[in-house]
This record gives sequence, C-alpha cells and structure tokens, in this order.
Amino acid sequence: MVWLIPLYGFSGMVLSLPWAAGWIKRNGPRPAAYLNLLVTLVAVAHSSLILQQVWQIGPQHLDFAWFRAADLNLRIGFDLSLTNLAALELVTGISLLGQVYALGYLDKEWSLARFYALVGFFEGALAGVVLSSSLFMSYFLLEMLTLSTYLLVGFWYAQPLVVTAARDAFLTKRVGDVLLLMGMVALSAWAGSMEFQDLYVWAAEADASGALSPLAGTLLGLGLIAGPMGKCAQFPMHLWLDEAMEGPNPASILRNSVVVTAGALVLMKVMPLLRFSPLATTVLLVVGTISALAGALVAIAQVDIKRAFSYSTTSYLGLVFIAIALQQPAIALLLLFAHGLAKALVFMSVGSIIATTNCQDLTELGGLGSRMPATTTAYLVGGAGLVGLLPLGCFWCFGLLVESFAPQQPFFAAVCLLTNGLTAFNLTRVYRHVFLGPPMPKTKRAPEVNWLMALPMVSLTVLVALIPALMARFNPVPSIGSIPWTVTAAVLASGLAGVAGGALAPLNKFWSRSMIQPLRVLQDLLASDFYTDRIYKATIVAAVAGLARLTNWVDQALVNGLVNGIGRLSLASAEGLKLGVSGQVQTYVLTVIVAIVLLLISLQWLQV
Repeated sequence: MVWLIPLYGFSGMVLSLPWAAGWIKRNGPRPAAYLNLLVTLVAVAHSSLILQQVWQIGPQHLDFAWFRAADLNLRIGFDLSLTNLAALELVTGISLLGQVYALGYLDKEWSLARFYALVGFFEGALAGVVLSSSLFMSYFLLEMLTLSTYLLVGFWYAQPLVVTAARDAFLTKRVGDVLLLMGMVALSAWAGSMEFQDLYVWAAEADASGALSPLAGTLLGLGLIAGPMGKCAQFPMHLWLDEAMEGPNPASILRNSVVVTAGALVLMKVMPLLRFSPLATTVLLVVGTISALAGALVAIAQVDIKRAFSYSTTSYLGLVFIAIALQQPAIALLLLFAHGLAKALVFMSVGSIIATTNCQDLTELGGLGSRMPATTTAYLVGGAGLVGLLPLGCFWCFGLLVESFAPQQPFFAAVCLLTNGLTAFNLTRVYRHVFLGPPMPKTKRAPEVNWLMALPMVSLTVLVALIPALMARFNPVPSIGSIPWTVTAAVLASGLAGVAGGALAPLNKFWSRSMIQPLRVLQDLLASDFYTDRIYKATIVAAVAGLARLTNWVDQALVNGLVNGIGRLSLASAEGLKLGVSGQVQTYVLTVIVAIVLLLISLQWLQV
C-alpha cells in the first residue's frame, strides 16, 4: 500500500477544492486546512510504519505495469530503502509542521484553502519523487514540482512583483527540465526501459562494449545533471530560489528544506549513468564549488532577511553536489538531512519575525531577543545546526567531508571550511541585526507568535537538537575520537572564526551601504549576486529578444508579404476573368471540352 503515500497529498488538494473554488461559502476556508493536516498526519504515520517494516525485513522493490508500446515498457515502481524512507519521513514531517505553522501565519488570509490545496499538490509530488524507481516517473513528478513552485510563488498574484517572480522562477527551472527531458528521451531509445535498475545494467554493458560515442555520452551526462541543477538552485540556474522568496513564508520553509533535497536525490539516482561522461562529473564539481562559495558570499551582503538564507541554501547544496561528484553519497545524504531540518527551523523563526513586525529589512529590525524568546531560541538552535558546532548535525557532516577530501582533494576540503565560516558569519550578522541592540520603531511592541506557529517551531527545535541521535540510528556516525583532531579543530576553528567575524563586523542601521568606496563597490557586487541577472539580460535575454525580432520581421515582411502578394494576384486575376463571363452556355461547354482535351494530352505525354 506504499503507493497511497503520494496520493495522500493529492487527496488533500482535491478535498480543498470546494473551499478553494468557492463552492462552499457558508463557512471560512479553515476546514480545507484541517482536512490537509489530517491526510498529512496519516501520511506521516503510514511512512513511519513502512520504515519500521523495511528496517526489519530489508529493502523492497514494488512495481506496477502502466504502459507498453512496441519495445517501450513503462512501469510505476517504488524503491523502499532506508535512505528513501528516511527522506520520505523528512518530506512528510516537515510538511506537517509547515502546515500547522501556516495555519497561524496565514490566519487571516482569504485564500487559505487555495494555499493548502497547492501545498497538498506539492507534498504529493515530493513524496512520489522520493519513492520513485523510474526516471520517467521522477521526471513527471519533477515537472509537477515546477508547476507547484510557480503557483505557490505567485500565490499573491495581485502584486506585479510576485507575478514577475513566479514567471522567472518557472522559466528558470524549465531550462533544466527541458535538458533532462532530452537525456531521458535518449535513454528510452537506447536502453528501452526507464527503471533505474535496468538503466544501471544497460550503462554497465554499454560502457564495457563502447556502445556510446564520447560525444553522445557527454551530452547524455550533461542533460541528466541539468534537471537536478535547476531544482537545487545551482549556478547558473540559481536565481529562481531568490525570486521564490516573494511567496508566503510557509512555502519557503518547504522549498528550502525538502524541495532541494528531492532534486539532490534524483542526482544520486542518475549518478551511475554518468560513467560515460567524465566532463559531467567535472561540471558537477565546478558548479558545486561556485555555488557553495558564491552563495555564501552573496548571502552576507543581503539586507532582506529571507534572501539572506535563500542563498545559503544554494551554498549548502553546492557542497552536496561536490560530495556526490566525489563519490561520497552517504555523507551527502547526512548533509541533506541535517541541513533540511536546520534550514526549516531557521525559516520558521524568520517567518515569525515577519509575521510579528511586517518587516523583512534587517536595518529596520532590532531588540527582539527579549520580546520573542521562542523565536530567538529557534533561530539559535537552527543556526547552530547549520554550522560545524559540536555536537549538532552539521558538525559531523563537515567533519566527514573534510576528513574524506583532505588527503586527495584538499581544495574541496578548504571549500567546505570556508563555506562553514561564511555561513557562521552570516548567521551571526543577522542575529545581531534582529535580536540584539535597541528596539526599532517596528519592533518596540513586537509580541511572541501565536501557539499555532510556536508549537511546530518548538517541536522542530527539539528535533534539530536530537539530529546526532537520529543520524546515529539511520546511518551510524563515528565517535568524536574517530575523527582526527586536526579535522575537528579545523571545523570548529572555521565556525568560530565566522562567529567572531560576524560579531565584530561594524553594523549601521542608518546606511545599509558602506560609506567607504571600496567596501561599497564590493558590497554592491555581492548584494547584486555578481550582477548575474544583468549579465543574463545583456547576453541570453538580448540574444533571444533579437532572434524574436528577426523571426517577427521574417514573418511580417517575407511570409506575410508572400501570402499577401499571392492574394492580391488572385484578386487581380479574378477581376480580369470576370470580364469573360458572357452568359452563353455553348462558350462554357467549349471551354470545358478544351480543358478535358488538354488534360488527356498531358496525361498521355506523361505515360510516354
């Protein structure tokens, strides 16, 4: 019955439609929220039961015949491994907490039912991606995620900026999806099956026999990694996650924790198919390195509190890409798990700040530490869980990454340490802006959030604190003594250096930009994401717009001109022919006879 788990989310969407569409008007939209919470709770319980069974009897594979045509055999399959089921628990658990949180955050939202319908659609697609054993079904569900992202980002569609952000996020992710579709179509023609296990067997045989040319293997590899790059907001398709911050904060909680996790899981599943393309592995390393360092640097220059942490998500997923490319999938999974829970908690605290103050600008916040104790605690625990602070989750992840990279790839070990330090700097900087200092006009009377927001936030705070115990249960982490003391010292030192830098860096509530010209130029460069959007507009967008203008001119001047010319010629001919209409029947009969004779002569000539 595991196939029911993705359907729980979709059923929540269907159950919300009567309220979302306005068919039921006698009460408010809250029944739709309660129904979604109920089916999500059932999904959590169901996935926990399956996890216990798989823990006892081992991994299982289930599949159902779906479509067969010629040599194409499509099946709906589910891989029930501890990894997939742990990720499923993450998806359903965070979705449940996020929905309870949204009930308080969107308390007076008139379209609450529509939001829960979209979240149900979102949850169902995520659960299907995690469990799917077929590349075709994974792609199909990733497309559903792209659609749900568009709808959730554009939730407040009456605002022009929101509509633009939803469009940009959708189109950016579509680039990766189209490239992934090309790779999938090529695989379906070569392998004849879309099941991952069948593809692995085919890839091993094709690699041994040299069935694929180097060019075909390279294009296949690049196409397969493009989809996960878009879903995980990796360079150069990273701008959509920043644009997606225009949506409601409860959706940002899911997007920054579990959506990127699903994209990384798909990358892990297609990694065995990249044996044909060393270039694809190199691209993963380059993209991961740029995303990790640039994302962490850009985050420290953001004034908007949500964007300060959205770029951090890009940074951490860059480290996941590096770990996957260097054949460290277990550590990558641990990092996804620890980052997902900690980042969800950070975004819950950020949402509490926004809901209380109606402000996202760091320069207009301050003094909230004593006024919002639950939110402050959640931020501190979530931030500590994101950096290499002993003994929380990401310490083990960074320690294992540095220990595995240092002997053979010291450069990537340095990337991990630098990312850890920059993230700690950003977290400390935001903490000083928001929770310390004198109260600002918008924070003088800021109360703690309501219990519907505080309950999931406190629950997730406890869960983040218990991450090391959960990691030890699912994927035993080594003891502190097994990690070299040099690695432990390096991880702790990088985090402490970032905290010290964030604590000592000068902050100015009145000038968001530095008055020192060199620092101001650097700050503008980072705050504008290295002017990536302007580069895109000057190159790709300008080229597409120029091509569109050229094709429009060809259509208007050449195609329409030719068609209109033929039409004018036909009209002129008709005007001339109408003068030959005399009304004499014998003339018409003679014309028909002459035409028939000429036709017969031409046919006779063709036969000769």
